[in-house]
Amino acid sequence: MSMDRIAVVGAGTMGNGIAHVAAQHGKSVILVDVTLDVLERARDTVSKNLDRQVRKGVLDSSAKEAALSRIELSTDMASAAARADLIVEAVPERADLKFAIVEALDIVAGPDTIIATNTSSISVTEIAAHTDRPDRVIGMHFMNPVPVMPLIELIRGLATSDATTEAVLELSRELGKTPVEVNDFPGFVSNRVLMPMINEAVFALMEGVAEAEAIDTIVKLGMNHPMGPLELADLIGLDTCLNILEVLHRDLGDDRYRPCPLLRKYVAAGWLGRKTRRGFFRYE
Repeated sequence: MSMDRIAVVGAGTMGNGIAHVAAQHGKSVILVDVTLDVLERARDTVSKNLDRQVRKGVLDSSAKEAALSRIELSTDMASAAARADLIVEAVPERADLKFAIVEALDIVAGPDTIIATNTSSISVTEIAAHTDRPDRVIGMHFMNPVPVMPLIELIRGLATSDATTEAVLELSRELGKTPVEVNDFPGFVSNRVLMPMINEAVFALMEGVAEAEAIDTIVKLGMNHPMGPLELADLIGLDTCLNILEVLHRDLGDDRYRPCPLLRKYVAAGWLGRKTRRGFFRYE
């Protein structure tokens, strides 16, 4: 199954990263969001990240310009979906929003088009149930930052077909990624393992066990992690971490996933991490 035209719905951190990788690997990309301002900021981010790759010798300047030229910006989701072989939904991690988006995409997409969701915790089976094509819906969970991280966590819903899975596995490899199949459980593997660590680090901070920098240094130097859990939470976005923990807590019914009150407080204050320049650390 050829997937040369990819629509990415949502131009935030994950969406622009997915668009970047797809365009870099020769795919025609339509990046969709609600306003042109958001889309232009996303294209600027892609351009800066491509520039970083040029400086590192990963790409030359002509490859950078070719990749940028393959990205079309659009506020018309219906038109973009109608022209795509694959649609990747990359909107914020809220079930109601994702359900509404895939319902709308299902109506306007071609009958053979695959819909992939970049959800990091919500049931792919439940998302697929909001379409009339559950066999052609799959979870395609990219890691942040998308241009750097090699993994795609590939999640099959109950109805996802073998043909859909094979097509997306092949595409993932074309994009230079390593796809790993997992089954549809809350948080899948990545966030079921990662989020309790981040949450426990926030509890340690709240309870005064150590300061944020000390907690992260202990994890980096003592456990050989490239980034501490609080710095990583800031990179992911504290609102996203909270949303994932709430899904895990609700769907697994286990209090070990109960979000730390300090995490809730920071999100309520609008301290969401790098994207707001303040989270557990400040970013000038």
